[in-house]
Amino acid sequence: MRIAAIAIAMTGVLAAACGHGDKAAPTAQPAPVLARVENVDRVEVPQWVEVYGTTEADRQTAISSRVMATVTAVPVREGQSVAAGAVLVVIDPETARGQEAQARGALAQAEAARSLADRNLQRFEALAAKGAASQLELDMARMQAEQGAGAVEQAAGAVAAAASVARESQVVAPFAGRVVRRMVEAGDLAAPGRPLISLESESGRRFVAAVPESIVAASSGLAIGAMVPVRIDARPDLGEIAGRVVETTPGADPMSHTYQVKVELPGITVASGAAGRARIATGRRSALTVPAAAVLKVGGLDLVVVRDASGRARSRAVSPGAALPDGRVEVLAGVKAGDEVLVGLGAAPADGAPVEEVR
Repeated sequence: MRIAAIAIAMTGVLAAACGHGDKAAPTAQPAPVLARVENVDRVEVPQWVEVYGTTEADRQTAISSRVMATVTAVPVREGQSVAAGAVLVVIDPETARGQEAQARGALAQAEAARSLADRNLQRFEALAAKGAASQLELDMARMQAEQGAGAVEQAAGAVAAAASVARESQVVAPFAGRVVRRMVEAGDLAAPGRPLISLESESGRRFVAAVPESIVAASSGLAIGAMVPVRIDARPDLGEIAGRVVETTPGADPMSHTYQVKVELPGITVASGAAGRARIATGRRSALTVPAAAVLKVGGLDLVVVRDASGRARSRAVSPGAALPDGRVEVLAGVKAGDEVLVGLGAAPADGAPVEEVR
């Protein structure tokens, strides 16, 4: 009986406690939000297509020599910067000097033969004036004099060519740049047409992309002089570079059905061969936009704060798209045209907070 009484008493205490808990504490109202309010607009924006490509130097060349002889020295290294006229490769000059000496000897012989032919012509002209030489003999003397003059001119050309080749025993840089590749070593045989050094300019870069013919047909932004935005993947610090189209192949490649487009990147110094992306306009489309200052980054999410019909703040997750030049950003999902978004907030307010608009 005593245990039953204790149980009844405990039941009464619990009931009393539960009865007191039913009284709800008053709910605190969230503080008002002061913000500028702007509408979600539907506007026409450019339609873009991204194409991938790489950078290349504005000037690049594979340097060779017309001398066939042994390479005696290569005083430059890959990656080295060189000035215009700097010696890149030294080739044994003896062969070229021998050829030049042979050409000069042939020139001396031709000049001696011309001198003799000229004197013979003078003699026959004097004899013909006295009637002591026939017309045929005079014509033969004139022909020999003209042949002598032609032989001298030909020999002089051979000397100039041999001297030019002899000067190429030292291969020099045609412009200031950087050595990209060294393709010979001391002891190798240099031959006409064989590349010795690959050189590229240090300043001036172009972005080269293979653009599908379907994009070229749909785009009006690939004409010479058109501006094309480019991003270099390895250099995000450069941001979006305003490139200019300087070259487009007149026809598509029959195998890949692409056009090669070259875009000049003014004032940019990046390594040649760096990968990047170019945005090509292919028309216009309708898009929803909000001010860029209306998009908040919260815990890896993109949010906007909307003022609902009752004038209270509601946070919504959105999917932002491309940034637009007028300071607005495209929104792919999360809002609709006519929604009112709060601009310039430092953080997302409490859900349901009253909105006080700042003009």
